[in-house]
Amino acid sequence: MKNLLTLLFMIACFAVFNAQQSIVPSVKYEELEKRIQQEGDKLLVVNFWSTTCAPCVKELPHFMEVNNKHADNPKFKMLLVSLDRLVDKERVMKFIKNKNLTAEVILLDDIKRMNTWIPRFEKDWDGNIPVTLFYKNGEKIHFNDGEMSKEELENVIIKNLL
Repeated sequence: MKNLLTLLFMIACFAVFNAQQSIVPSVKYEELEKRIQQEGDKLLVVNFWSTTCAPCVKELPHFMEVNNKHADNPKFKMLLVSLDRLVDKERVMKFIKNKNLTAEVILLDDIKRMNTWIPRFEKDWDGNIPVTLFYKNGEKIHFNDGEMSKEELENVIIKNLL
């Protein structure tokens, strides 16, 4: 009985630690830029997406598979940056729950200045999503414009995670 209780406790703890986030913080570009710098020597995968973007929604299950595969690696972090409007924050929360998003999600509430921050992330980014940027030590090491397959995502991660 004691072993059963211990096992149930461990399962409950695992579920709590792997629970989806209950709050989606909204940030401005400068806060996101600072966050990217703070991740240090981790390989940081930053995906810009929206709940209303069909290619974004299509690729997210691949991103979650890859995120779950590397979640225990202290040198890896995935950040999903929603470009949904702030008034649609509740829809984003429901989307996270319904799609079982396990990576951290933030809402970039800075659409009015997008012509300023988009070229600061990537000069070749035309503003379309999905877009995925890869950083290490705060430096951009890879830019992917458009939908990524699971294989493409894994290849970039494996190449740069060393």
